[in-house]
Amino acid sequence: MQWLQKGQTYAYRDRRNKKREFRSLWIIRINAAVREYGMNYSQFINKLNVAGIEMNRKVLADLALNNPEAFKAIVEKVK
Repeated sequence: MQWLQKGQTYAYRDRRNKKREFRSLWIIRINAAVREYGMNYSQFINKLNVAGIEMNRKVLADLALNNPEAFKAIVEKVK
């Protein structure tokens, strides 16, 4: 029964780690995409906030990966 308790401990820990890992992945994807336009991640997020555009990182990363035209429009709007 010790293996069951250990497995539950790992499952509890990894449910939280999964959220952290996905956020990191989204940030890496956004950073790679905005570098093509001469910005880095922190500058881009700051300009998004100043422009009043509220999009979460998951959506931004998805746009950067699957719809580069829409992502480019967002980048051009905040520049």
